[in-house]
This record gives sequence, structure tokens and C-alpha cells, in this order.
Amino acid sequence: MSFAKKIGSKVGVDGAVAYTILSRIIQAGGGLISIFFVTRYLSSDEQGYYYTFASILAIQVFFELGLSGIITQYTAYEATHLKLTSDLKFEGEVYYKSRLSSLLRFCVKWFGIISIALFMILIFAGFYFFARFGNKTVAVNWQYPWILLCLATSLNLFIDPLLAFFDGLGMVKDMARFRFIQKASYFISFYALFFFGFKLYSAAIASLIAIGINYVQITFSGKIKILYFIWKDLKEWTLNYYKEIFPYQWKIAVSWISGYFIFQLFNPVLFATEGAKVAGEMGVTLSALNGVLSISLSWINTKVPLFSSLIAKKEYEALDTNFNKTVKNATLICLVSLVIFIAFIYISQMLGLKIGYRFLPFIPLLLLCIITLVNQYVSALATYLRCHKKEPFLLSSIVMGILTCTSTLMLGKMFGLNGIVWGYSSLIILVCLPWSLWLFIKNKAAWHY
Repeated sequence: MSFAKKIGSKVGVDGAVAYTILSRIIQAGGGLISIFFVTRYLSSDEQGYYYTFASILAIQVFFELGLSGIITQYTAYEATHLKLTSDLKFEGEVYYKSRLSSLLRFCVKWFGIISIALFMILIFAGFYFFARFGNKTVAVNWQYPWILLCLATSLNLFIDPLLAFFDGLGMVKDMARFRFIQKASYFISFYALFFFGFKLYSAAIASLIAIGINYVQITFSGKIKILYFIWKDLKEWTLNYYKEIFPYQWKIAVSWISGYFIFQLFNPVLFATEGAKVAGEMGVTLSALNGVLSISLSWINTKVPLFSSLIAKKEYEALDTNFNKTVKNATLICLVSLVIFIAFIYISQMLGLKIGYRFLPFIPLLLLCIITLVNQYVSALATYLRCHKKEPFLLSSIVMGILTCTSTLMLGKMFGLNGIVWGYSSLIILVCLPWSLWLFIKNKAAWHY
């Protein structure tokens, strides 16, 4: 065994964890690097279309509704009672094989239907929105890139539950490797396409390439045979969605939908009220800050197994020690990254570099940086509590979603960019942060007795 593997095994980093961490690094780092390509190869108006595309595509959350993660859990429950043989078939009680087959059929049929529905709705919504609010005096070739992006999003919505299904079958390392290869191929294609002048087509074509690689991996790795054999195992025992899955899913679905109204409305509202240029500045700023947040939260997310294990063993003192240390490290990483980001923008503007003027003006940018640091801390508190297998943030997510949506629409219409940023910042600091601290203190005291 190599030295790296020995160290990895001691700290709990197996193949699945390693690929997952690499995927997160690529996702965060690749997103930050993509900002250079977007600002370098797109005009200000094209940049606005690019980031508004992403915000509108995010309405897929209303179709997915957190079901992929639930599929992993329910698949794992049935597969626990079965054993995969060398000929890629599951052996065990007919009851569990039939329920597993029923779950697979539900996934394929349900996501097959909603993928088609999503494609049609996205096409209509995009053409309506950009035709109505797009600047008629600026020629931006957005129609065909939008169609391709809608196709890629719909195909991805169909394949994600299949990857989640394989996770539940215990093939976590294989799926982590699949996702790692998918993300790596996406960013490589993305950068190359931008470099060769494909502009708004770049993200769409890169997405189709990455998704195509996923389908090829499933087909040629033998995974498709596993699905085929499971599909044939259906008998009279089936899984009832409305009785078994829905009572659990709706809580997660509500949180996901609330998240859309909290994080994805800024760009479309700015596009409609202040134009593509300002929407692009907001989009690229949020993309950079989300990259910083994703990197700092890696310190928290990778500790979830450890936190959960300590909670299961009721070792609360060790839990708090590890949590406090992790939060300090994550906060430091976040703070340093934000300072570097602000300094980069300032120096770029001082030197007259074009990239420095593609971001928001200084005051809104500074406010969003502060809010990113607050969101990192709130996310850490939420992760700590959710490791107890409970969701105490459901009501706060709903309320924040409603308040943020109302604030963005009203203040955005009246005051534009400044109204959106000040309204959002006030809600995070005056409502979200105190509420989160109260939930943390209250539930921690109730659960650790």
C-alpha cells in the first residue's frame, strides 16, 4: 500500500470520498476559472444572457423536488437485503427484489415524463422572457444556445436519478468516479469551446458532451445490464409513492423550492428591470462568491460522516470540539478568499483591466461578500443539526424564501440593483442569522440531554 493510501485510510478517505472531494474542487475551482472565459470572450450583454440562462434553468428544482437524494435512501434500504452476483443479478428474497424493481420503474417513468415536460416549459419560458425583456437594439444570438441548454438540462434531469439509484445499490465509488469524469469533461469542453469562439453555445455543447459521457459510462461499464435485470424482477410487491415516499419528500421539496426564491431570482429580475449588462454583473459576482462558498463549505461537508458518527455514539463533547475547529477553519478560508477576491477586483479596476468592470459596483459587491460569510456560518449550523437526522430549518427556509422573493420583486422594481442587494442583505442579517442561532441553541440543548 502506498504512503498516500495509508494516510488516506487513517483519516477515512476511501476511493468514494476521494473522488467526491475532487469533484467538489473541480466544481468550485472550475466555476471560478470559467469567470475568466466568460468575461474574456463574451460581451457585457452576452454575459447577462449567460447568467440569466442559468437562473431560469434552475426552475428544474420544481420538477426534481429533492427526489434524487431520497431515491438513494430508499434504494439502499431494499438493496441491503440483496446481494449482487458475478453475473450482475441481485439474489435474495423476492419481496425486496420486487420492491427494488418497482422503485426503478417509478424512477424511469416519473423522470422520463417530467424531463419532457421540463424541456417544453423551459423552451416556452425562455423564449417568452428573453423576447419580452431582451434589448432589441443589441444583437445577441441566444435562441439556439437556449434550445440546446434546455435539452441538456432535461437529459441531466433524467440521468441524475439513475446515478442516485446506483448510489443506493452500494456503487458509491463508481458513481463518484462517473461524476468526477463528467465534471472534468464539462469544464475541459467548456474552456475549449469558449477559446474557439462558440460563445453562448459553449455551456450548452459542453453540457451535452458531459451528459453523453455519463450515458456511455453507464452503458459500457455493465451498469445497464444491472438495470435490465432489476427491471425484470417485478412481482406483486411494489413501493407505494404516496404512502412511503411523499410524506418524507415534501419537506425536502419545500426547502429546495424556497432555495430557488432565495438565490435564483436576482438575475431574471435585474435582466427585466435594468438590462442584460447589470444582470451579467450580478451573475458573475454571484458565481465567484458561490465558488468561494463552495470551497469553504468543503471543510464542513466532508465532516458530515464524522459528525453523524459522534452523534450516534452520543459523544457530544467530541462532536462540539470537532465542529468548532472545523467552523473556525472554514470561516478563515472563506474570509481570506473574500479579501483576495475584493483585492483582485480593486486592483483590476486600478489597472484598467476589463475583467474588473464586469463585476458589481463596490458597495453591492462588499455587501454580498459579507452575506457570503454569514451564509457560510448559517450553513455550518444547519449541517450540524441535520446530522441528527432532523430538519429544523424547514419553516425558516419557507419564510426566507417568501421574504426574499417579495423583497427582490418589489425593491428590484422600485430601486433596481441597490434595492435587491440591500433588501437581501437586511433579511439575512436581521432575520436569517438570529433565527438560525436560536434554532441551533434550542435544538442542541433539547437533543443533547
